[in-house]
Parts: sequence; C-alpha cells; structure tokens
Amino acid sequence: MKTIEVAQRDAPTVKALKTPTDTVKALKTPTDLAPKGVAAIADELRQLLADVFALYVKTKNFHWHMSGPHFRDYHLLLDEQSEQIFDMTDDIAERARKIGGTTIRSIGDIVRHQRLRDNDAEFVAPRDMLAELSADNQQLTRALRATHAVCDQHNDVATASLIENWIDETERRTWFLSEIVEAH
Repeated sequence: MKTIEVAQRDAPTVKALKTPTDTVKALKTPTDLAPKGVAAIADELRQLLADVFALYVKTKNFHWHMSGPHFRDYHLLLDEQSEQIFDMTDDIAERARKIGGTTIRSIGDIVRHQRLRDNDAEFVAPRDMLAELSADNQQLTRALRATHAVCDQHNDVATASLIENWIDETERRTWFLSEIVEAH
C-alpha cells in the first residue's frame, strides 16, 4: 500500500477539466466532416476497436492454450493472426481522433462497447477454437461493412478506405480458419 501512496503522491498533477465543453475544446481536431457524421463514425469506430481488442485477446488466449497433434501449425497461425488483429487497433483509434472524435480509454470501456463474446472456458478443443475464431471474424466483417456504410453516408472516404483493407484481412483470416475447420 505504501508503494501506491508514494506513486500517487509523486505523480504529476493533471489539471482536471471543469465541464464537458472544456473536454470538447481540449480534444478539438479540425475536420470538414459534419459534427453529426463525426459522432456517428467515432461511435462506430469505438465499437470496432472494442471488438478488435476482444478478438485479439481471444486469439492470443487460443494461441496460448492450443493443444493436439496440429499444435505447432495452429499455434503459429494464431500468433500471426493475433499480430494482424493487434495492428488494426492503433489505426482505428487514431482514425477516430483524426476526424475529431474520441475513442476507448480503458478495459472497462472495451467491455461496454464490445459485441464479440469472450471465451473464459478452462479448456476448448482446438477445432472449437478455430471454429469460434472463424465465426468471430465473420461477425467482425459484418461490423466493418456496417461501419463502412456509415462512413459512406457521411462522405468519409478515408475511413472507408481503411475499412476496405481490414475487411480483406478479416475475410482472409476467416478463410484460413474455415478451411481448417471444414477439413476436420
């Protein structure tokens, strides 16, 4: 407890913002998108980011807990896929900020916004892991397409362009996982 008290006492003082208006002023980013569009797109990106973090953790969980005769191949595949998924996180968050929105701030915020379900099971069979990840990637593809539609509605071609690449990557992960699942 003493360590925490010392760390808190020695921590730099951060000036608290007094009102929600101060927060908007502090985070104001110039954009030609309408405020309504920024709000809608940033909300979609916040949910996408939460889903991507949830998928990343689940993919790493299954990577760490993989077992069976195809251990090495599946272990390496999930490691590769988790890196690709994690690489999306910064781009999603920074895109929200570039257009003048905000993004997630904590694990709790991720939990409040994620749509993909966690898997806390003590043991999951390898085939079931891959099938679940395939289904989650398909769900993420649907969410990406829905976000793309919101971007189109508000003429945000830059975010839509990024999303098109993420859809392609997500469909590739789904393809690889589904091919393995169908083969067993």
